[in-house]
Amino acid sequence: MFSSLGWAEMAVLLVLALFVFGPERLPGMAAEAGRGLRRARLYLKGMTDDLTSELGPEFRDMDLRSLNPKTFVAKHLLEGLDDDEPLSAATPGPPAAAVRTRSLPDTPLGQDEPAPWDPDTT
Repeated sequence: MFSSLGWAEMAVLLVLALFVFGPERLPGMAAEAGRGLRRARLYLKGMTDDLTSELGPEFRDMDLRSLNPKTFVAKHLLEGLDDDEPLSAATPGPPAAAVRTRSLPDTPLGQDEPAPWDPDTT
């Protein structure tokens, strides 16, 4: 949470908090913030344990962070694709020679040039 703050910024925030809340209330507020953080961690751990127990023993070693949508998309949709490998070779369909690709898609087709064909759309 505070990984982007350096020691100087933390010191400025501490001095500012000291002036705003006063030296009498600042230790109590810090203790209450620590207790609140501890309660939140226990609550989240309990939720994780309940979810794991409800899913069953086969999901006990599942990493819940892998269910993040960004991680899920990167893992399942982009995992097997290489930049060196053409897309037509990675997808099932006709041989690569039958798939016609064009280098300039915005230029009109030549007179004897066949229309581009995408195996994913058929």
